Amino acid sequence: MTTGGTSRWSDAGRDGADYDERFARIAARGVDMHGEVAFVQRYNPKSVLDAGCGTGRVAIELANREVDVVGTDLDGSMLAQARRKRPDLTWVEADLSSLDLGETFDVVVLAGNVMIFLDPGTEPAAVTSAANHLEPGGLLIAGFQLNGILSLADYDAFCSQAGLELHDRFATWDADPFVAEGVNYSVSVHRKLA
Repeated sequence: MTTGGTSRWSDAGRDGADYDERFARIAARGVDMHGEVAFVQRYNPKSVLDAGCGTGRVAIELANREVDVVGTDLDGSMLAQARRKRPDLTWVEADLSSLDLGETFDVVVLAGNVMIFLDPGTEPAAVTSAANHLEPGGLLIAGFQLNGILSLADYDAFCSQAGLELHDRFATWDADPFVAEGVNYSVSVHRKLA
């Protein structure tokens, strides 16, 4: 999620194996680890780009549900874990702000707070890149914490500049209604204009 040096992601000190272990512990407590996948499937995509895919949790489950999926991330240790688990899937190491796969998808999903881990200042380019990977009418689905790093007003402006319009917004991946007061997370669905 960065082009070099430090970033919000690298500053957090994450690594692929540790990341997978964390989610394994959560799943062992009985937590459903596929809420993002169920949410994405509400829109019946045939193809999905999992941008900021990490170790492949979302992409792999989408593939298990017979969705054509490509995963991309800049963190090599995350992608190494994804490749170990599903070497048959396409995993691309790249910076989202300059990504150009030369193909388009029904949905681009940015789960796991991707937008707030980008290098400061690259957010508009990342949104434009995601929009460039959408079919006309395709959906950009992004979930992130509202913790002061990126406001919804700024995110919506980036989307508008990239030719996307707000289609839906929720407070959780379970599609709980979004209300402005007291909500610290949003899942936004923007549609690419034809």
